[in-house]
Amino acid sequence: MNLRPTFDPSLIKRPAPQLLTYYIIIAVLTLPAIFITLPLMWLRYATLQYSFDKDGISMRWGILFRREILLTYRRIQDIHLTKNILQRWLGLATVSIQTASGSATPEMSIEGILEAEELRDYLYKQMRGAKGQLDPSEDEAAKESHEDETTLLLQQIRDNLAKLVTIQETPA
Repeated sequence: MNLRPTFDPSLIKRPAPQLLTYYIIIAVLTLPAIFITLPLMWLRYATLQYSFDKDGISMRWGILFRREILLTYRRIQDIHLTKNILQRWLGLATVSIQTASGSATPEMSIEGILEAEELRDYLYKQMRGAKGQLDPSEDEAAKESHEDETTLLLQQIRDNLAKLVTIQETPA
């Protein structure tokens, strides 16, 4: 019996508050560059927004230089889940999404997610559904259905050929 509520990515609009803590720790580790990195990371955290809908994913951030990435589930080629030691300590993860763009870097990195495994599984499911692939259980049923249709078609062809042969063999 599953008592966990179902995962709904459409409820994810902003990164978890732990991401700001993570950004502050990273900025402190840059030592003298903290005065540059901390404001930049705070602005990124303050403006970072996600949107998951039936067609794809949207991610936007920035104030002066506003950036937005839109990905449809059809374009997704691979999904990676990473957690460094600080992220594990804070309960965070980064879900990196790659497309067939030919770039070595991910097309989109969704940061500050607490339910990273659930999000990865959801994205895989959407990716397979967008490409017309079925779940393994559905795939087996579809295969059996196609085999039945193929068998019926072959039997009809056999019967029609037999009728054609008997018609040609009967004297006129």
